[in-house]
Amino acid sequence: MNLILEKSKGLIGFCILFAVIVFGCADANKEGKQFHYRAINDKDTAFLNFIKLEDNRFFGQYEIRYGGVSKDSGEIRGIISGDTIKGSFYYQPYGGGVLKRYPIALLKRKNKLLLGKGVISVYMGIPSFLKGDTIDYSNPEFVFEEIKKIK
Repeated sequence: MNLILEKSKGLIGFCILFAVIVFGCADANKEGKQFHYRAINDKDTAFLNFIKLEDNRFFGQYEIRYGGVSKDSGEIRGIISGDTIKGSFYYQPYGGGVLKRYPIALLKRKNKLLLGKGVISVYMGIPSFLKGDTIDYSNPEFVFEEIKKIK
């Protein structure tokens, strides 16, 4: 009898933990505003989906498809300051392999996001844009336009 009680307590505890995790994660996504963007440059297409939280942080997914042959896909997260979005892109090149980190900077102009370029420095294994050097948005590789949610 005690064995049955112990097993049922363990099962009930597992169910409660599972419910807390599932419903807790669902509520976290409702706190922020979702954005969905797409950019096309020749044969390359980039998708950017992120959630802006109340404290001006963001997190989401970023994917670059290179001519339908290969892709870099992963997570982005960072800070939104005024019309500038800065953060890091954590991805697996070509859809697999070793996880890499790359700095990302976007500038909001009208209803578009311009992908910026800048000098990247690496300090203690963490790449970031060089402090004091400007990020160039004049000739962006991708110009993102807001779209309806994909998939």
